[in-house]
Amino acid sequence: MAQKFHLDSLDSKILSYLSKDARMSFSEIARHCKLTSSAIHQRVQKLFENKVLDTATLKIDPKALNYNTLAYVGVQINLVKQRTHQEVFEHIQNIPQVVECHNITGKYSFLLKIYAHTNEHLKQLLVENLQSVVEVVATETFISLEEGFSRNLPVE
Repeated sequence: MAQKFHLDSLDSKILSYLSKDARMSFSEIARHCKLTSSAIHQRVQKLFENKVLDTATLKIDPKALNYNTLAYVGVQINLVKQRTHQEVFEHIQNIPQVVECHNITGKYSFLLKIYAHTNEHLKQLLVENLQSVVEVVATETFISLEEGFSRNLPVE
């Protein structure tokens, strides 16, 4: 069994800087931590290797790409056979506007985060890409009126 990675105070400090500004250079972090850039680079590599840091990505503003509607959709499926759950999941994976898919408990099998250009576009995605799948027996859609905030977990 793999041993759990232990974050020390330096790792926490590095994560704190990166969570505030992911573009902060290793040399700037090193200056704050009173270390060399290569020492910071090695620490960050170790954080990636131990899956503390998932990936370095850029966050694209959906509105800049004309995606003005954000919705969360609960998807209820009829488990007619053992592979149904996986087949529906694979179908959902092929819908580019679905940016998150979670297996959840309760009456829904999946909770999706979907971006659409307009409410009409969302309706089209729901009808043509989800509700047309035979195994999908129901969906429930929640349109986000405004994102209050989005943040990383605190580094303790």
